[in-house]
Order: sequence, then structure tokens, then C-alpha cells
Amino acid sequence: MKKTIITVVGKDTVGIIAKVCNYLAENQVNIEDISQTIVQGYFNMMMVTDVSKSEKSNAELAKDLETNIVTTHIGVVPADPNHPRYGVMQQACFELAQYADSLDAHFAIETGPETAATLKHFLDELHSTGVAVNLDPANLVMVTGDDPVQAVYTLKDYIVHTHAKDGRRNFYRDPEIIYGLVEAEMLESESFTELPLGEGKVPFPGYLKALDEIGYHGFLTIEREVGEDPQADIQKAADYLKNLIR
Repeated sequence: MKKTIITVVGKDTVGIIAKVCNYLAENQVNIEDISQTIVQGYFNMMMVTDVSKSEKSNAELAKDLETNIVTTHIGVVPADPNHPRYGVMQQACFELAQYADSLDAHFAIETGPETAATLKHFLDELHSTGVAVNLDPANLVMVTGDDPVQAVYTLKDYIVHTHAKDGRRNFYRDPEIIYGLVEAEMLESESFTELPLGEGKVPFPGYLKALDEIGYHGFLTIEREVGEDPQADIQKAADYLKNLIR
């Protein structure tokens, strides 16, 4: 089974669900779970799908669905280029970048497991933006302790998508342990805490200013994965961002 999460965002109009679902059925993509919300007239649908029977790649499906960005995690990029895993990841991402370039698309790596400087060095060696960046400021704060504002400037040539998420780091824990690459004993407390927008350590005024200064005008996708009422938190996050952007 090959699972892919498809997110549909836009102004609420008649036929959105039917159009997407019919396309997926025609291309042998099975919808396993689905959720949808409408916030201030904007439609948001998230589907967990099985694409193992489809003859099309994720990038081809994305292009057909009128987007050229596929977001993904690739694991932890080692800070040391001589690490055995570094070369393997470089080769895989090089091939991925070439394929994305052929479709005029991007595979956007989500930030967090490594510092922005490490990720930039890794991407620079690909000589392509086929593999680009989905900048998640909270992951940087929670996992590496990196400055998300400076990360915007560091990764400015690669940012094609961003998350609006907040949190704090409670104590340092090796990212390779957090992302399951190294086994370690369970701790009684979490090394980080995801929080509603504005309640964590992401400096959103500076973060938004930096995005504006580098000329980024794409999506700020609100991501809320925990909490007692994620939908209410998303609504509050939308209001919070609108107040900052005005």
C-alpha cells in the first residue's frame, strides 16, 4: 500500500468534492479517509489515499489536480557530508529533482530534522529547485532550535510552500531519535510541545516580514495536528494571521 495525503484548498464552490473524487476514481486512487471544513468561505479537504494501483506518479497526479507542489519528508539530512547516509540521500534527491524539473514541478522537503544551513548546503549541491522547501517554522523551533526568521533568508531560493504552525522546545533531543532513525529509551516527557498559533516560540511578525522581503507570496498552510479542538484552533490561527498581515 502506498499512502498519499491530498489536500484541496480554495473558495467554496459547488462541485469541488465531485470533481476531485471523480478524477481520483478514474486514476485508480482509493480514498481511505476524508475530512472537510469551511473556514470563512474557504474550503479545506484532506484525504488519505492509496495510490498503489494508479499508473501515475504523485507528481503527475498533482499536476492534473492543478498544483505543481508535492510536500514530503525525506528523513534527517546529516550535517556531515561524509556520513554514509548523506550520499544516498543526495543521489535519490538528485534523481527526484531531475524528474520534477521535467514536469515543471517541485518536491518540497519539510524543514525540521536539520538546521536551515545544513539543508541549504544539501540542496545547493543538487543544482535544481525540483527538490525545494516546505518551510515549517515550528519544526525548526521544536526540533533543532533553529531561528525560523533567519531560515527564511537562508532558504529563500528554495521556498515554494510554508506552514503556519507554532510550538516550543522543552529540551534538546537528537533529531535522529525524534524521527525514529536511532532507538532510544522512552522518556517521561516530550522534548517539544506543539501549541496554537501565537502561543509558542515562533516569532510570527518577523517570520511573515521575512517571507514578504524575499518575495514569497504562496500559501501559509495552517497545520494543527493535536489539541482538544483542532478546528477551533485553525479558526483562531486564521484570525491571528489576518491581524498580522493587515
